[in-house]
Amino acid sequence: MSSIQATLRKKMNKKGLYPLAIRITKNRKSSYLYLGQYLNQKDWDLKKQRVKKSHPNSTRLNNLIATELAKVNNSFLEIESKIELENNLADIKNLIRNKYDKNSFFSFAEKHLTNLIKNKKLSRVNSERPLLNRVKKFTKGADLDFKSITPNFLRSLIIHMRGQDSIGERSIANTLVFIRTLFNSAIIQNLIKKEYYPFGKGNGKIKIKFPDSAKTGLNIEEVRAIENLDLSENKAQYHTQNVWLFSFYLAGMRIADILKLKWTDIFDSRLHYRMNKNDKLLSLKIPEKLFPILDNYRPLKQSEDDYIFPELKKANKNSPKDLLTKTKTATKKFNRHLESIAKKAKISKKLTMHIARHSFGNIAGDKIPIQMLQKLYRHSSITTTINYQANFMHKDTDDALDKVVNF
Repeated sequence: MSSIQATLRKKMNKKGLYPLAIRITKNRKSSYLYLGQYLNQKDWDLKKQRVKKSHPNSTRLNNLIATELAKVNNSFLEIESKIELENNLADIKNLIRNKYDKNSFFSFAEKHLTNLIKNKKLSRVNSERPLLNRVKKFTKGADLDFKSITPNFLRSLIIHMRGQDSIGERSIANTLVFIRTLFNSAIIQNLIKKEYYPFGKGNGKIKIKFPDSAKTGLNIEEVRAIENLDLSENKAQYHTQNVWLFSFYLAGMRIADILKLKWTDIFDSRLHYRMNKNDKLLSLKIPEKLFPILDNYRPLKQSEDDYIFPELKKANKNSPKDLLTKTKTATKKFNRHLESIAKKAKISKKLTMHIARHSFGNIAGDKIPIQMLQKLYRHSSITTTINYQANFMHKDTDDALDKVVNF
């Protein structure tokens, strides 16, 4: 004899609330699957096994209960038809949970983030966790299976996100890319069929559109203004000036890579390092302008394996989380000092660490072959380089405009 019911478990949490669960009973023994929702006892109708109207979210919670009951019932019937009836309840519960988790977008996403943590990809976790939370907020606590992620669902999600003042078009596109990435992974693992894929062209599917983003870099005169500033009386700004120029001289090297550089990464007048973003090993010639900067930090070297710059010297090298935290703190500090440096250099453009990369692109313009720029930028795809450099290549359009208006 088996039964499946919704129930409010008598296990009060610290807030005085009780957990909603699905109770599976077989041969007079019960086990529970929790729904992640908590109620006051006064809001639970024990007889009807549903949330009372006295609760402000009663309709949503009762819909959640009905949905989860249907899922568990379907899974239970399917499992019982395939396994021996003498299987104990714990085995049946685990089979139901595994089947349920495989179809759950949120469970799949959490496993994805857990794997990123295991692989020490904490930057991606920090950027992707908010994307997952947006989808969870949209579903208001209800779980989501892959089949429910239809083009209409995604359109509703887009409308919802556009209604949030803090979410721009780029963030909306990033959220859709995150969902698409997980959907593709689930297809590869045979957890969902290709026919349910909601992205693509035609048939009402969703095509992700990235908004054009303005990339403004400094020109040669503005970079020279930073080079010529005498900031020796202000140690913090002087250090920031060195780090920014270090980035610019190395084709806009990312701050996370700069701070992780060690003296052992320099030999044969070249810099050899592994990119934080994609683990690529790279080698770059050290420009002449960099040697005076390196000489400023050489007296602080404690060993050949020491960091060149001081920000990570006290970090736990075996803790990716600590390294990431100190890198983010340092970046904020640099950007704050760069505001003051811009004023002293009489630069009206916004000056940040990332602008060093845009500045290199702006000055490079169309002077350097795109294949060479791809190597300097360390892009995996030349398409990425073409799209990136298009922000700074204006000569053809400028010449065309002049030919028309200069008559």
